[in-house]
Amino acid sequence: MKESLFLLKNLSAWYTRDKMVLSHLSMELKSQEIVGLIGLNGAGKTTLIKVLSGLHPSFHWDDLRFCGNPVKLRGKSFKLSRYTVFAEDASFGYFTFREYLTYVFFAYGQKLPDVRELIQGFGFEAYTDVLLKDLSTGNRKKAFLITAFALKPKLLFLDEPVNGLDFQSTEYLYQKISQYKQYGTILFSSHILESITLTSDRVLVLEKGKIQKTFEKEEIKADAIREVLHHEYAD
Repeated sequence: MKESLFLLKNLSAWYTRDKMVLSHLSMELKSQEIVGLIGLNGAGKTTLIKVLSGLHPSFHWDDLRFCGNPVKLRGKSFKLSRYTVFAEDASFGYFTFREYLTYVFFAYGQKLPDVRELIQGFGFEAYTDVLLKDLSTGNRKKAFLITAFALKPKLLFLDEPVNGLDFQSTEYLYQKISQYKQYGTILFSSHILESITLTSDRVLVLEKGKIQKTFEKEEIKADAIREVLHHEYAD
């Protein structure tokens, strides 16, 4: 039985108090597992990842634990144990990739690694010294993905990581996600069933602000997940 890495109980999040996005959401992530998060547009996937990344201000929960200990989202120890790749990210626009990578590893107190294999795998060779603001959406996404997989945090959040990627990079991303259990745990959201079914140990279905269904191991099949989503839409 894998140990609990991250435990969240009864999270509620909102933009205005009369418009709750997440309501009494509870979830647990085990050490060294890949967890897919899926739901229809507007289900709250991005909001959940923003909350967990310390970027969404309006929320409340009953309990949050990391490695069995209570933590604060913006507490230093937890911040240094996680990294997030967002669906869209225009930050650090006047950094090149190499400057951004150096900045991140300095901030996390880690030695700068050799990232040539990651750069080649994502087909990013021509863009390492281009300002992030001048990159296409897909290439900017690659810059943050390379950083994430080089950093190897215990807890990695990926919000729609496939969006904007070409075929080669998508195939390489699936490979890196599947291999990540040797370093830590990934929670990633996606509306692309293939990315969920090919890489996940568990799949969480987000509906009406809560985790309404969990698929595990042999249960993770596109048709079964699609049926749940269609039922949600019909409701």
